[in-house]
Amino acid sequence: MKRKCNNQTEDSRLQGDLIPSVVLVRPYKKSDFACAAPGQKGVGSVLGGGSQMFPPAGGPFNIEMLLSLAVTFEHFEILRAIGKGSFGKVCVVQKTDTKKMYAMKYMNKQKCVERNEVRNVFKELQIMQGLEHPFLVNLWYSFQDEEDMFMVVDLLLGGDLRYHLQQNVRFQEGTVKLFICELVLALDYLQSRHIIHRDIKPDNILLDEQGHVHITDFNIATTLTKDSPVTTIAGTKPYMAPEMFSSTTPTSYSFAVDWWSLGVTAYELLRTRRPYHIRANTSTNEIAHVFKTATVMYPAAWSPDMVALIRKLLELNPEKRFSQLKDIQAFPYLSDVSWDAVLQKRIMPEFIPMKGRLNCDPTFELEEMILESKPLHKKKKRLAKKEKDTSKSNSSQVRAGHLQKHLEMLQRDFIVFNREKHWPLPKPLTVFGGPGLGGVTGRGLWGSCFGGAWGSQGWGNCGVSGSSCQAVGSSRAAVPLWGLGTAWAFPHSSIILFYPQG
Repeated sequence: MKRKCNNQTEDSRLQGDLIPSVVLVRPYKKSDFACAAPGQKGVGSVLGGGSQMFPPAGGPFNIEMLLSLAVTFEHFEILRAIGKGSFGKVCVVQKTDTKKMYAMKYMNKQKCVERNEVRNVFKELQIMQGLEHPFLVNLWYSFQDEEDMFMVVDLLLGGDLRYHLQQNVRFQEGTVKLFICELVLALDYLQSRHIIHRDIKPDNILLDEQGHVHITDFNIATTLTKDSPVTTIAGTKPYMAPEMFSSTTPTSYSFAVDWWSLGVTAYELLRTRRPYHIRANTSTNEIAHVFKTATVMYPAAWSPDMVALIRKLLELNPEKRFSQLKDIQAFPYLSDVSWDAVLQKRIMPEFIPMKGRLNCDPTFELEEMILESKPLHKKKKRLAKKEKDTSKSNSSQVRAGHLQKHLEMLQRDFIVFNREKHWPLPKPLTVFGGPGLGGVTGRGLWGSCFGGAWGSQGWGNCGVSGSSCQAVGSSRAAVPLWGLGTAWAFPHSSIILFYPQG
């Protein structure tokens, strides 16, 4: 049996040197079909008309590397809850194999769907996968299970700047000066990636144990391109730039809005209050009026240089506002700064968070343990019970059709990521519902999956060249394919292995 692929003819039977392959499954159309080049060991995946090879061309095949990509909730030990974000909660976790500590942000799928927040979560994931910087909170892993979406990021134990303000910390000028230097390097990096954060504020700036700052929370960040100007109003009102509050028609804005937010934050750190009397419930018209009439007061105790710097960050006209790294570097107040030393964290902050202290609100832990109906630390037992129950009844029938449809779409489109292995998995494997052909490997293996689902508790009927078989994904399942190999469905993950037998 022959078929055409990239102007080459391949035999669809298994032949030659057979190796384990990753099979990415999703509904497809024939134009999506992609193949491995003849003689090349690897796997082509159904990914919008292109193909990705694993291992990369010229690289050795390493089954252990392949298996290690399947990072799941089971790979982490939950230690304690430390905070809440816009869309979820945050726990300290330890990866069981490496013993490394991380922060794990988890977001309940059903709540995200009900609040129409899925798009923001996906956008945050997409943005964070492409970022890595010393003054950002970097993403390490993203994965999902049937209840939650997970983002595993750098653990910063120094607390956020809001917490320290609430603890009546009085930041000195030298400390704020270094904060500004570190933050503008991060903003310059984001600008180089065409990203506007849109929510720079003390709550979203975390300290590490040495006192260096890190920007977090990219859930309302956006990408700016020449073809798509940004006009939507997004952010936290007291920190939003004047150009975002046009009282007539929507006005496009740029990276300068983040630099305005930096100015508000720096002012607040020094004075423990913001430069303008704007609250979250202040109307847009009132805010526009405040910017037209109010005058920012600068305490006499502040140095003239610091006042001049903050004035440039709080310039009402975005065209005149400091909004590029070169503006800051040329400013006389910062002429003595070694920017390489700042980037390498060789300049020690004057304020160092207290070691051995929580540096976060302890009520988060109580809330997680007592008030949460589905606390994270009980997830493993809960999912084990759920998997046992689903062998008796199909839980998907219980959910309402509209909600179920969106949950299935979320499951299908969630972006899996593993920075440790430098291998993002663009599409998950779990497929619910109608017929679809999925998975293209080198050497001509092809298979069709009809309905069902591969994944944490789903099932699938999979055929190879007309022969069918079944797999239950609630546990690792060995599945004979055509009598010539074994397929492995990994629970709570996005990987299916086909391991041919010679």
